[in-house]
Amino acid sequence: MSKIIASAAIRGAHKIVERAQEKYEEAVKKFGKDTEVAFPNTAYYLPIIYAMLGYPVKKLGDCGEVLEEAKRLLPPVPTDELWTPYLGPALDAGMATFFAEEIIEAIRYLEDPNFYTKTEEPVNGNIWLGAADDVIFRKRGVEFVDGTAPGFAAILGAPPNKEIAVKIAQELQEKNLYVFMHSDTNGVRMAEQLKEAGVQLGWPTRLVPFGPDTTSVVFAIGFACRVAMAFGGIKPGDYMGNLLYNKDRTFAFAITFGPVSDEWYANGAGAINWGFPVISDWDIPEIKPFGVCTYEHVVSKVPHEEIVDRAIEVRGLKVTTVKLDIPVAYAPAFEGERVRKDDLYLECGGGRTPAVELLISKPLEEVEDGKIEVIGPEINEVEKLGIKGPPYRLPFAVVVEVAGANMQEDFEAILERQFHHLINYAQGIMHVGQRNIMWLRISKAAVEKGFLFKHIGEILYAKMRQEFGAIVDKCQVTIYTEEEKVKEILELAKEVYTRRDERIAGMTDETVDVYYSCTLCQSFAPSHVCVITPERIGMCGAYNWLDGKACYEINPTGPNQPIEKGEVIDEKLGQFSGINEFVKKASRGKVERVSLYSIMVDPMTACGCFECIAAMLPSVNGIMIVNRDYLGMTPSGMKFSTMAGMVGGGQVTPGFMGVSKHYITSRKFLIAEGGLKRVVWMPKMLKEELKDKLKQRAEELGIPDLIDKIADETVASTEQEVKEWVEKVKHPVLEMEPLM
Repeated sequence: MSKIIASAAIRGAHKIVERAQEKYEEAVKKFGKDTEVAFPNTAYYLPIIYAMLGYPVKKLGDCGEVLEEAKRLLPPVPTDELWTPYLGPALDAGMATFFAEEIIEAIRYLEDPNFYTKTEEPVNGNIWLGAADDVIFRKRGVEFVDGTAPGFAAILGAPPNKEIAVKIAQELQEKNLYVFMHSDTNGVRMAEQLKEAGVQLGWPTRLVPFGPDTTSVVFAIGFACRVAMAFGGIKPGDYMGNLLYNKDRTFAFAITFGPVSDEWYANGAGAINWGFPVISDWDIPEIKPFGVCTYEHVVSKVPHEEIVDRAIEVRGLKVTTVKLDIPVAYAPAFEGERVRKDDLYLECGGGRTPAVELLISKPLEEVEDGKIEVIGPEINEVEKLGIKGPPYRLPFAVVVEVAGANMQEDFEAILERQFHHLINYAQGIMHVGQRNIMWLRISKAAVEKGFLFKHIGEILYAKMRQEFGAIVDKCQVTIYTEEEKVKEILELAKEVYTRRDERIAGMTDETVDVYYSCTLCQSFAPSHVCVITPERIGMCGAYNWLDGKACYEINPTGPNQPIEKGEVIDEKLGQFSGINEFVKKASRGKVERVSLYSIMVDPMTACGCFECIAAMLPSVNGIMIVNRDYLGMTPSGMKFSTMAGMVGGGQVTPGFMGVSKHYITSRKFLIAEGGLKRVVWMPKMLKEELKDKLKQRAEELGIPDLIDKIADETVASTEQEVKEWVEKVKHPVLEMEPLM
């Protein structure tokens, strides 16, 4: 190993640990050792320390113990005469660096609570977001599970100018990577360069300005640690499990711009512990032999036009990008972009004009593959129409006609739902809603690059044929921007929507003999198997039974496999021989039985992607439900994030279960325990969101006022208060048999 790198990393680690010690001593004098310290709204305390040591830092005094551990890890600073440091001591120095930096950042939250925005996007001119709370983490961490985001680039410093910064950021976005930005080069920061260039920053666009200082690197590494604990079932304190998990599953790397300080070397050594290599544009020593990292550890002097591809190559990441014949960039990272009023050139729908989108299947001979037609004014013609603008407004209808030997009418709605993200992936294009409540906004920048309606057709045609080629043999797209024709399509669409809804509404668990698995999250939670039925959609809320059926047709060897129900073992619990056999095999023997309708007996496992958690309240004899977006304490004495750690990672935890919002109003919801009648508490925001469906289900149960008898945080925040509430309102749970 390079003596220069090892020596610099160790020197940098000593400086950072000393700085943390000074900060700690100052904070103790000012606040006292019993003062609580934490990153915002997380059950993972200071996540690197928690993941590596299993030590939950709760109070300022706890930081002192961690600093002692950091000092034990520090090797002596090498002398000029003696060369002894190898990779091991440098990696220890890197780990000590991260422990110290987490403490520095925790004290910053204590001393200056508003330094970071604690939001998904910059607010009020402050671009520095700080550590992701558990709501943001779970929302975005799912993308690391399903492959939407294979990893992240941790950026230290800034390229020479904003043009290069924009190009590199866009390249990383097009590779579907998150970009975590930290520190400065000669006072210049990449996040500030992007802001100056008019680029949207924040989690939705995957360009995340964590912090202005080098110490904010711990927010990126801590995110990786939390992914392993939350989705992979790695226990706090299992440092080797966490490091190997991230090396094998989280494809991350660091890119540095400009001169590398001792502190940067120390952070680079820390990142290498996780298998994350360092790529630099500066002339620094390299570490070529592979060992901890998959390939090289440190690569230097990489030209800016090659640095993204070189980083991806060194990390061993395989990225497949599709180049479409459109004039704007195209990638999932652009889905979160907003087209704001000042940037808006043209909009369609959204209550401003009639708009509709429709996909229908036809016989093969009635579809001309590749035909894309725009009937009515094109985008580059609107200025000649004499209408007011910009922003201009036009009616809009897009009709996609598909044909295929394996295409089924049931798949139409599934393919149609893809329009939302497929159109949104185009930079400068914003799509909201679906069916006849869709809303399309096209930016001035996209129009300046030559974007037209026909390019929406190009996108939909290319992606239907590429992603759904197993069922789509032919595809043609017609876009209408003439009002009378749009209204005709709107009437046709309403008839199609009605037929679809009636067909789906008639499906029950009893009307089919085959359910579908979803093992999409097994890359992060190897023992987790989701079983999807017509009346129980996936706990993430993203996959229903028809989705599973379609996905199997598209990819017969993929995560959605048909499961023959087999013999009924227990109808009330929802246990079937075929389901148990499949789950046992798919979980590699870790889970032998699953009850589809019970939370108390063999409940289904979870990964960590669930929308809500259902949990037993023993003294109330009832069930509480909390959704991911609720940040407060629940009557269980735990927040959502804490419970998520108990439920996720493929664990079977009787009395706790991950569920989707849709499943809460299903007729099959926990029917083994009495179903919706057993629910005694849920946040007000969740009750409001599901109000109409909850009322409908309550009326079916013959308890029309049930929703009013379910407590929320406005009337009860502890289990005892929930008990008093149900007695006061005479909740039906009082007459139900004991859960245990």
